[in-house]
Amino acid sequence: MELNEQEKERYTRHLQLSEIGVEGQEKLKEARVLVVGGGGLGSPVLLYLTAAGVGHIGLVDDDRVAASNLHRQVLYDTDSVGLSKVQVATRTLTSLNPFCRITPHEGRLTEENADTLVGSHDVVVDATDNLTARYLMDEVCSRHRRPLVHGSVRGWQGQISVFHYRGGPSYRDLFPYDESIHRYKQPLGLPGTVPGVVGTLQANEVIKIILGRQEVLSGKLLMLDLLVPRFTIIALRRGVAKEPEST
Repeated sequence: MELNEQEKERYTRHLQLSEIGVEGQEKLKEARVLVVGGGGLGSPVLLYLTAAGVGHIGLVDDDRVAASNLHRQVLYDTDSVGLSKVQVATRTLTSLNPFCRITPHEGRLTEENADTLVGSHDVVVDATDNLTARYLMDEVCSRHRRPLVHGSVRGWQGQISVFHYRGGPSYRDLFPYDESIHRYKQPLGLPGTVPGVVGTLQANEVIKIILGRQEVLSGKLLMLDLLVPRFTIIALRRGVAKEPEST
């Protein structure tokens, strides 16, 4: 899918990179990415993928904007409080880049719609704090052979990895399923900067996957602690986490 002259001007800095160039930007334009969750992680993911020129982005979320979201969910503003996140996000992202098609899916990812949604996209982004949805994404991405870009946050800490990429490990290899997940409650305290960093790194992984790069966090778990600060990478095998590879 060729770029028009306006797109060439918009993406000038991408076109100057040997790792992207015109061919890579055309890959981004043709790509279809599903983002599950439009909150703290989803906000930077959506903003950067839209700005980067990903051609079609689907957003799944059933929530409305609350005032307590605004310190970390930078996709929304005070006037958005009480409104549907997917509707506000669609307007904002379309304004940011009219060359991107944003498709809102207002509701949760469920067993009834997951196969259709995942199967119709090239890459899936886990930007939710819902463990049930996370294991569902892992299962469906495995079935459809779709890369799953995972991100999670807790307090000052975060984790990023890519699952189901070119035969790489799954989320279940890192965290085997257990019925106790249904009793899990996400801690509420969180600095807004942490999901900002994690979500930005997730968007970066999506871009590399679309470009077909080798330097993807598949088989690796990047752990960060922004209070220290510290970044650590642990190498993963199926069902096994090895000693830190780098810090």
